[in-house]
Amino acid sequence: MRLDIFLPFLRLSKPGRRPPRRSRLYRFARAVLPQPLFSDFSDEKKRGIIRKTLRYLGQGWEASPIRRIIQTASFVLFVLLFFYVCWPYSAVPDPDAHGWPAHYADDFATKERIDAETFLALDPLVAFSTSIAAQTWVWSLAWASVILAIGFFFPRGFCGYLCPLGTLIDLFDWSVGKRVRRFKVKHDGWWVNLKYYLLLATMITALFGVMLAGTVAAIPIITRGFLFILAPLQQGITQGWYQVPPMNAGHAVSIVLFVSVLAVGFLRPRFWCRYVCPTGAVFSLSNLVFRASERKVEDSCIECGLCVKVCPFDAIKADYSTRTLDCTLCQTCAGVCPTNSIKFVGRWNNDELKPVNESIHQEVSVSRRGFLVSMLGGASIALATRWGIGAHFDQADPKLLPIRPPMSVPEEKFLELCIRCGACFKACPNNVLQPIGFEHGIEGLWTPRVEADWAGCEPSCNNCGQVCPTGAIRALPLSEKKVARMGLAEINQTNCLPWAGKEGCQLCVDECAAAGYNAIEFERVHPQLDEDGLPIEGTGFAAPKVINDRCVGCGLCQSVCYRINVHTKKLLEKSTIVVYAGPDREDRIMEGLYSDLRNQEGYARELNHKQKQKAIGDFYSF
Repeated sequence: MRLDIFLPFLRLSKPGRRPPRRSRLYRFARAVLPQPLFSDFSDEKKRGIIRKTLRYLGQGWEASPIRRIIQTASFVLFVLLFFYVCWPYSAVPDPDAHGWPAHYADDFATKERIDAETFLALDPLVAFSTSIAAQTWVWSLAWASVILAIGFFFPRGFCGYLCPLGTLIDLFDWSVGKRVRRFKVKHDGWWVNLKYYLLLATMITALFGVMLAGTVAAIPIITRGFLFILAPLQQGITQGWYQVPPMNAGHAVSIVLFVSVLAVGFLRPRFWCRYVCPTGAVFSLSNLVFRASERKVEDSCIECGLCVKVCPFDAIKADYSTRTLDCTLCQTCAGVCPTNSIKFVGRWNNDELKPVNESIHQEVSVSRRGFLVSMLGGASIALATRWGIGAHFDQADPKLLPIRPPMSVPEEKFLELCIRCGACFKACPNNVLQPIGFEHGIEGLWTPRVEADWAGCEPSCNNCGQVCPTGAIRALPLSEKKVARMGLAEINQTNCLPWAGKEGCQLCVDECAAAGYNAIEFERVHPQLDEDGLPIEGTGFAAPKVINDRCVGCGLCQSVCYRINVHTKKLLEKSTIVVYAGPDREDRIMEGLYSDLRNQEGYARELNHKQKQKAIGDFYSF
């Protein structure tokens, strides 16, 4: 078994020299493509068009072009999924449509040829930690298993070929990092095994039900970084800067974390990927046992050191053998080897190998102290988050509870499943969902809540559930979202304009009717009385009244009241109709349909009504 997909070092053919091995892919390309594209190995070192182009792009491209092409395509796909598929403003309402609106959901389904959360689902640390934290099956475990199975043939192939964060780090190192040399560090410091300690701490916190993976895993980091840095630019330029919600302390922390991941490249190229990334540690530990292929060095090696210089993952030892836990089979080293001594073959292939000399350099081993500190640190973070500075929300006061997205699972499971990636924010039209800062403790940081003063939840949208990679927001049809309660609207009759007898207002009634819920009706208040003390018809005010059985807590009523009466007309200090969450105000179920809940409630109301009618009949008959 050979997995050679690199472009061999260009050297002249000389008598007595063993001709370089050519992969099947190379031989096939040479057979079907025009010859001027390829280099001439005969009498002179003449580069072809392909090699000249790759050499211009950089040494990594010339040595391992297939890897670079896959890496670039993967990064472009991630960008398209984030900025195009998750961009909700391409949806246009159909003026001829009848019934319940569905343009946001339909537009998203049309664009989502590939799941928008694909890369989040492929991150195994996300899948494993959420499953452990919530003690339940997470659908992304299947995808994580697939990517680990691919790693059986290409160890840490996700890191070397697919990870968009790794590609972004490469771009940063190429454009900025390599120009700054004063902060460079050696490759054998205490930080060499930091990724394993961080992985252990992450899994320890998961055992306590605390989700730390969303903070340190590769894909959530880049997703949240794009969300808080680039997504506001996209919305501000295309939709208007007034559409961009204000930032909080949580935004700042996430941006600093994202920038730090790039900035550690000043220490060494791809420092994060080499030494810190816990997602990479998952692949390394998996490939420690489950790997079928390896990088091997033959005895023709002349110890020129070129492979060590170009290795992006510090996977080559001082004796030029391989650190199997770090190698991603990117094959850049083989592309610069002047003697073609590097091959990628089966794990048990030992033909003509260079002798291993471990005494040349002592490797930095994983320490017991590091593991102990990681375990204690993870436990301390979990305890501080769950029972200390990040205590659960006060269920007794609905004003303190965040309004979660529709179809969210129960709060305790929600906090355990939500990886704080921010995908739901990007797919949500009008920024209804916004990230929580530190006002609800560390446990609530970056989790989504409905900001009804800013906007209401669109009745034609169920995007948040479609992009959630862990099931914290359930991916159900729009018909289920229509009847799923995320809260209950309440009217402050003291301040409401009609209820206070100040002036007529029907903003909330009209908005609710336009959305199709019809959960707010009029009630005549403050009528004038005739001489007999009876109300005069047509006098007084038509005041809004919420019909609890119909309200789903979408917040459209609160949004329009705030936008017009508070922000524009300055008639009120705050919205007088507000959505609150809490027991008996929201539906938070792990499984089942919300329509079944509504049917059960309707049956219970009908049964209660019949019992009352029967009781009244029995009373009068008595």
